[in-house]
Amino acid sequence: MEWTKKKINELAYEIVGCAIAVHRELGSGLLESVYEICMEHELKLSGLEVKRQQPVKINYRGVLVEKELRYDLLVEDCIVVELKSAEIVHPVHESVLMTYMRLLEKPKGLLINFFTDNITKSLKPFVNDIFAELPDR
Repeated sequence: MEWTKKKINELAYEIVGCAIAVHRELGSGLLESVYEICMEHELKLSGLEVKRQQPVKINYRGVLVEKELRYDLLVEDCIVVELKSAEIVHPVHESVLMTYMRLLEKPKGLLINFFTDNITKSLKPFVNDIFAELPDR
C-alpha cells in the first residue's frame, strides 16, 4: 500500500479508537505491559497488522549495536506506538518515540498514556520528515 498523509492520519485515528476502547474497559492504574497486550489484541480485532516488542536495530557507522532496544507496538508497518502508564510523561519519552521513528524509518508515532481519565487529552502524536515528504492524498 502506498502511504499518504491522509491514510496515515486515518490509521492513527483508528489506533486512538482502539486505545479508547481498552481504556474504557480497563480504566487507568494498571501496568504498561497489561495495556500493551490489550492494545495488541484490540488492534488485531480491528483487522490491523501489529508487531509488538520487536528489536530496533542500530547501525552506527557500519557497526551493528546489539542492545535490547524494543518498541512497544508497530501498526501496519507505519505507525510506532509508545505506551505509558505514568502520572507524568517526561520529555525523554517523547525523545524515545522520535528516535524509534527515525531508526525504523516510520513517518508517524503516537505516545499514549493510560494513566488518565481521557485518552484523547493525554495523547501526543508525532510526525517527522518522512511524513512531511508524503503526498497529501
